[in-house]
Amino acid sequence: MDILIKKLVKKYKTNCPFELAEHLNIIVKFEDLGKITKGFFHRRLRRNYIVLHCDETYLRQRFTCAHELGHYIFDRGTSYFMIQRNTLSLPGKLERRADHFAIKLLTFQKYTRSGESVEEFFRRLGIPTDMCKYY
Repeated sequence: MDILIKKLVKKYKTNCPFELAEHLNIIVKFEDLGKITKGFFHRRLRRNYIVLHCDETYLRQRFTCAHELGHYIFDRGTSYFMIQRNTLSLPGKLERRADHFAIKLLTFQKYTRSGESVEEFFRRLGIPTDMCKYY
């Protein structure tokens, strides 16, 4: 995964998930997705879409977009929904991999400062602190 992210960032000169989506010809849309769904990746008629919940903060949309890029890269054959973490369903292997990808992408060539905890590091980078377990 690290090599893949390094290649992506080197080729497109960014680790911004919105810019990467544009370079990869993925259409990013913003819609009202209700209270539970944060976003999803969808492929239809050979076009790729990432749909993000319009009422989320920019930082949450950014993380969700990175997560959905993970699905695009690893799970392209299927559509996936990013469901709010406090539901009773446990995140499966594919969801954990997409979370891990999002964290690796958003922290690419970023490092903790002296004395900074992982939680503080994530806050500084705008990554949800509930993702610390994947770092």
